[in-house]
Amino acid sequence: MIFKDGKVLMGRRLNAHGGGEFCGPGGHLEFGESVEDCARRETKEEAGIEIDNLRKLCVTNMRGYKGRHYIDIGVIADWKSGEVQNLEPHKRDGWDWYDVDDLPEPLFGVDPIYFEAIKTGQFFFEDVVSELVDAR
Repeated sequence: MIFKDGKVLMGRRLNAHGGGEFCGPGGHLEFGESVEDCARRETKEEAGIEIDNLRKLCVTNMRGYKGRHYIDIGVIADWKSGEVQNLEPHKRDGWDWYDVDDLPEPLFGVDPIYFEAIKTGQFFFEDVVSELVDAR
């Protein structure tokens, strides 16, 4: 989750895994990469911006999408520089900054967990995403 002036960066996913759902930049760790370096790289690759002040937010055992099982490490960061660009238009239909009290819907399975972690300080979530996705 990337914040700028109290707003969070989100875009709608176009692929089958969470297609039509909104979330921030993200992706898979490359071999030997730190969580923070992964967040910086994925953000630059997907949105073309630099981020700063990265913090690990929460960990989720995510089994809510058919045939997918991830251990998700949520990261929160601040925008540092650059103009947002849609650098992977085959994966996302664009980016925008949203007020946290007026988020687009539906959110990607793990994103409600991120907002819950910010509010409560809870760090680990076990299969909560399964419940959220199954309810849709």
